[in-house]
Amino acid sequence: MTDWKMSLFSWRTFCCLVLVLHSAHGDVSFSLPEEMKAGSVIGNFAKELGLQPGALSSRKARIDADGGGKRHCDLNAGSGELLVAGRIDREELCGDRASCVVKQEVVLENPLELQRIHLRIQDVNDNAPVFNDHLIGLEIRESASKGARFVIEEAHDADIGQNSVQQYILQNNNHFVVAVSENTIELVLDKELDREQKEEMNLLLTAFDGGSPPKSGTVVIHVTVLDANDNAPVFSRAVYEASLPENSAPGTIVIQVRATDADEGVNGDVTYDFGHVTEDVKKIFSIDRKLGTIAVIGTVDYESSTSFELRVKAKDGLGLSSYAKVIISITDVNDNIPVISIKSLTDPVAEDAPLGTEVGIIHVQDRDSEQNGEVHCSIQQDVPFKLVPSIKNYYSLVTSGQLDRELVSHYNITIGASDQGSPPLSSSKSLGLSVADVNDNPPVFQRESYSAYVSENNKAGSALCRVSARDPDWRQNGTVIYSLLAGAEVNGAPASSYVAVDGDTGEVRAVGSLDYEDLRSFRVHVVARDKGSPPLSSNVSVSVWIRDVNDNSPQILYPAPDGDSSVTELVPKAAQGGSLVSKVIAVDADSGQNARLSYHIVKSTDPGLFTVGLHSGEIRTRRDISESDGMRQNLMVAVKDNGQPPLSATCSVYFLLSDNLSELPPELKDVSSQEREKNSKVTFYLLVALVSVSTFFLTFMVAVLAVSFCRRRKPRLLLDGALAVPGAYLPPNYADVDGTATLRSAYNYDAYLTTGSRTSDFNFVRSYDDDTLPADRTLPKNPVSFGDGLCDSFDPLEVGTNIRSVVDHHSCCTEQ
Repeated sequence: MTDWKMSLFSWRTFCCLVLVLHSAHGDVSFSLPEEMKAGSVIGNFAKELGLQPGALSSRKARIDADGGGKRHCDLNAGSGELLVAGRIDREELCGDRASCVVKQEVVLENPLELQRIHLRIQDVNDNAPVFNDHLIGLEIRESASKGARFVIEEAHDADIGQNSVQQYILQNNNHFVVAVSENTIELVLDKELDREQKEEMNLLLTAFDGGSPPKSGTVVIHVTVLDANDNAPVFSRAVYEASLPENSAPGTIVIQVRATDADEGVNGDVTYDFGHVTEDVKKIFSIDRKLGTIAVIGTVDYESSTSFELRVKAKDGLGLSSYAKVIISITDVNDNIPVISIKSLTDPVAEDAPLGTEVGIIHVQDRDSEQNGEVHCSIQQDVPFKLVPSIKNYYSLVTSGQLDRELVSHYNITIGASDQGSPPLSSSKSLGLSVADVNDNPPVFQRESYSAYVSENNKAGSALCRVSARDPDWRQNGTVIYSLLAGAEVNGAPASSYVAVDGDTGEVRAVGSLDYEDLRSFRVHVVARDKGSPPLSSNVSVSVWIRDVNDNSPQILYPAPDGDSSVTELVPKAAQGGSLVSKVIAVDADSGQNARLSYHIVKSTDPGLFTVGLHSGEIRTRRDISESDGMRQNLMVAVKDNGQPPLSATCSVYFLLSDNLSELPPELKDVSSQEREKNSKVTFYLLVALVSVSTFFLTFMVAVLAVSFCRRRKPRLLLDGALAVPGAYLPPNYADVDGTATLRSAYNYDAYLTTGSRTSDFNFVRSYDDDTLPADRTLPKNPVSFGDGLCDSFDPLEVGTNIRSVVDHHSCCTEQ
């Protein structure tokens, strides 16, 4: 090959590579020669669309072959260049068609866009002319005249245009020349034959194409000189046409060709055969050599080829032949079901995706034509998705309803496609689509509120109750942790000092020991919070009720439980049976049955002299006091609660049976003297303050008592039957409650009659309850003389601070 021819070929190749055309509809066209190496650059697709190279990558550009066929080019999304994907053979793709266009599609997402690419395949002289046979046999009678023409089967070149067969050259000989007309090659007799001189001869016929450099093919024409056979077979038609449905069964007769020969005998016997046809055609059709019928022997597929063009040869017995053309058109049959392809799918899709969110791209294709290839696509279930037609056979799968992962976490979507053929064909394809969780559900407690009951004195860390909240969200969004409500307080203290919550299990435990007497119930709020971002929470109230335990013994308020004998009750010997002489006052810090007290005499000097009220604690005389009863009487009283097991306390009550102060034992008088010595040590400023207050209060009380005395004008007993109880023994925190027998409000004590007084030898008692000792229950002795003794023994300097004692003494002396 010369240098100028190589240069010319390179220049043509370069021109084909740089040629870029745009169709009227915006499609991009590229021209390229066939047989380019894989990876060769066809052109810059991004530049043709006016896009930046990076835009193709961001929009997920990809190549889709039109019709589902072979993909002939690749797209470099980064640079925007269109590359050759593999070997491109124009003859394989388009056969002998003058124009060879291969369609490819580029799909761009976000937004969805379809661009068509037309690849115009340029022919390259890569095929040499080929004769159907290596040897052509001609039998020519010697009687043939000069100028007789004998048709020779032309050479076939798979290339087209200039690269196809352009000329024939016959090897120099003495008898024949070659003449070429449209689609016909004829061997022309230039000089008569003489069988006697030469019976056979071989002629070399060479066919050249128009490529650069040209390629050639040869055939040997073997000429046998015969006696005269001057008629060749003649076909009834030059062109035969037939229509054949695809998928026709083997053995189906397509058409019958017929040729006649005017000669007789062997010269008129006609046989049929194919002319130059490809091997693929020979696998589909056959011809009967005797009858000329063309039948189907293979598979006829409209989608592979829509028509066939066959050359049929009729030959007589002595070698004369003629040719006819048979065109077979293949009609489409609805034999291809729609094919559904998932081109893009966003999985999973967030459950808060708005309506109309595109989650996938569906491509539906039917290889049939016209109505057989028209496809309708739909979703076959009731799901919150729908198909929206986009471009050509593309659909967008979008949301059509609100998604909720907690209701449905996964969808199996079946997409059905049906063509318009008769009968219609259909197909379906299933795809799975998961719903991604969004933290849209706060934890929900199983109860509106919780109650816990615990006995007091519980151990630290003991379980109170367990709260439970459920979050239907997934993973972190559904993982619940528990805590106390921030800033919550119980009884003025942080709630965390009373209870603690296990963050994982929701178990509520007591931080320390609880005391019913300190706190009977309290309420805290537990917060359940998920681990989503941002987290969601809810809270619930937990009421803790503390059960009372009998852990407090009765507390004796009066008399003092230490058994101080200086507190001695004076009981007149004139007291009759049933007289109230004292009262044991006790309380219990517990509640309910644990605080229900009962009083019992466990030990006494005279068991038959005194009795105590079971629930009142009142000490009364069981009988009248007699002269034989001892002056000193001691009682040990036990106070017992009603708990299980019961707790108790004891105290000692001291009584002195006497009607005259002079009868006091010396040791009691000594006690009074010691008390007077103690009072003399009171500081001066305290005495001044006390005297001032006492003077004011004394004046007021004298006036009140004087008015009362004038109205009644009736002497009262020094002992009314109600015994005084020091006010100092009454705790301010204990109120009387009926049924607990701690302190009944029916008794009001406002004076003392004890030997333990710090201000005088005797404190006079007075009761506001006249029913305690009726007026008719008087002492047998003269009350006036009894009063005389009292008045005589009263020393004003020893009065001290007990103002009420002074007032009562003054009232008594006045009555005297």
